[in-house]
Amino acid sequence: MDLFILTGAGISAESGIGTFRDPGGLWEQHDPRQLATPEAFERDPILVHRFYNWRRETCRRAEPNEAHHALARLDREMTARGDRLMLVTQNVDDLHERAGARVVHMHGQHNEARCTRCGSVHPWTGEMTVESVCPTCERAGRLRPNIVWFGETPMHQGRIAAALGAADLFAAIGTSGAVYPAAGYVAAARHAGIATCELNLEPADNAGLFDIAFYGKATETVPRFVDTLLSEGPGAFVPDGAARP
Repeated sequence: MDLFILTGAGISAESGIGTFRDPGGLWEQHDPRQLATPEAFERDPILVHRFYNWRRETCRRAEPNEAHHALARLDREMTARGDRLMLVTQNVDDLHERAGARVVHMHGQHNEARCTRCGSVHPWTGEMTVESVCPTCERAGRLRPNIVWFGETPMHQGRIAAALGAADLFAAIGTSGAVYPAAGYVAAARHAGIATCELNLEPADNAGLFDIAFYGKATETVPRFVDTLLSEGPGAFVPDGAARP
């Protein structure tokens, strides 16, 4: 069994971490052009640091929920069987790791800092300011959150493409289907003849591209999804009559 699972903000919403694009989400309350672009950071680093310090603290206080724990169980049991799971997240929190799963962060992480002078990346759990000093080059004022901002290229794209092409099943959990390149993974999977499954609170923007969907709270749908995968395999999510390898 070879699985590729993509998670988005919806999987962490029940842990108290606000989504970005839903009604009332962060980008409805804050202008991303003022907070989440390289140009915004150059223009007003104090404001950007203030926003991300708040976000980092919000993530630090949150706890993994049953959906995170279910995927961590899936990771453990698949590894023990000799199967492969590629878990990729658009989220910048560390709830997957704290639940015990291995995960690839395509949009970076809140608990890391990157130096714009020397390029080094460091764990960073406290506040970050314009006075913060890079542990590598020892220069102040050059650290930024290790987050992929608007206009920047997501991380690990080669590794992600290779894993997606080898999967038996592609599943997207709690994603909006509006942010590329992640929103295009389901089309790539379908083109390769891979079964596709959506788990979401409500249909994503690209919901029509999925073979099968389960709608409801992530803390309810994801544990059931994991139970079925472990007992029946990915074939349980291939609709009757669908041609799949």
